[in-house]
Amino acid sequence: MSSTALRLDPVALRARLADPDAIPRDRPSPEDDLERAARSGGRLVPAAVLVPLVLRDDPTVLLTLRSAKLSSHAGQVSFPGGRTEAGETPEQTALREASEEVGLDPALPEVLGRLPPLLTGTGFVVTPVVSLLRPPFTLHSDPAEVEEAFEYPLSCLLDPAAPERRQQEFRGRMREFWVWPHERHYIWGATASMLVTLSSVLRGRV
Repeated sequence: MSSTALRLDPVALRARLADPDAIPRDRPSPEDDLERAARSGGRLVPAAVLVPLVLRDDPTVLLTLRSAKLSSHAGQVSFPGGRTEAGETPEQTALREASEEVGLDPALPEVLGRLPPLLTGTGFVVTPVVSLLRPPFTLHSDPAEVEEAFEYPLSCLLDPAAPERRQQEFRGRMREFWVWPHERHYIWGATASMLVTLSSVLRGRV
């Protein structure tokens, strides 16, 4: 078993994820969150994503490239997920959306816990639901929502030097954000931030 695979001990991960409020968030300061809420008109929409850690010999994390036809976050790298329906828990939302978007059987992921919620600039309050996913499994992406499902090596995710901190002016302010290296896709924004937090959890830096 690789050293990377040893990071995926379910008992240890459940313990680290047991209290999402105790996990340091990567980013937004309270001021950033207030500004994001103001940009959305104060209308915050609960949502959840599934963060599947794939238990291969060399483990990976499952990501998607969103369809360019979508009304929000089009063409961006994300986790399977979407807005929460009435009466749903974040776990139910994440599993349902993963089934709808990439055809993942909801019975397959072993849910371990949650990362801290993240407020996006479009007014979504997103709860990442971390799970273990054991091969074999079959995916069938919905082309209306997902252009491609792909896997990102956990060995790269565990490298604290891998993500690059970048700056760009937006709405008159200089913004900082993370970008993760990939040969084909630009992994940034909320997804990159979630990956930074996940990396800390996996490395036991909670």
